Amino acid sequence: MSVSEMFAALQGALGQDQDIREEIRKVVQALEQTAREILTLLQGVHQGPGFQHIPKKCQKAREHFGTVRTQMESLKTKFPADQYYRFHEHWRFVLQRLVFLAAFVVYLESETLVTREAVAEILGIEADRERGFHLDVEDYLSGVLTLASELARLAVNSVTAGDYSRPLRISTFINELDSGFRLLNLKNDSLRKRYDGLKYDVKKIEEVVYDLSIRGLNKEATVGAGGEK
Repeated sequence: MSVSEMFAALQGALGQDQDIREEIRKVVQALEQTAREILTLLQGVHQGPGFQHIPKKCQKAREHFGTVRTQMESLKTKFPADQYYRFHEHWRFVLQRLVFLAAFVVYLESETLVTREAVAEILGIEADRERGFHLDVEDYLSGVLTLASELARLAVNSVTAGDYSRPLRISTFINELDSGFRLLNLKNDSLRKRYDGLKYDVKKIEEVVYDLSIRGLNKEATVGAGGEK
């Protein structure tokens, strides 16, 4: 084979790879749009009247995740099944965003932390690496850390809306989350930096709870804690 023939073959391989990346990019753009729609919907819970419509917003978000599952099925067909990590960077960010959104919905519904397996089911992908297109552990953890930041914001807005018990429940949840992350030996630089931000979320929520205590509103919150969430 001549040099020109060798490089012609290489060009063919490069072109094929570029075609795959372009097809992936189109589906990822659609996923990003759906994620924005879900985020816009859920942002409504931070407004006063939004607290009264949390169940409806969660139900609507669940419907949007049906679209996500369809788009994920399309994404799976755009690249060879054994080359997940070769193209992973293309969908890593949107996947982490979708993990956060799924975790936020589950928290709003039950005030619990969604498992990686449950998120994978919501998104229509696998939890186990061996089974193909899956939810990477670090992507799951990144999404959960974004949830912590969102809940810190929700704690502040809950007080504004007159819901004094919610910040106490959020505080308990975030402290449990922080304890869980302390059990992990995080070596990924990006994930480690994001985890370092969790302490600021914990501090922010503690300040909200302390303010409620100073104002005597924590007693009212404790009395109402057994009521509707």
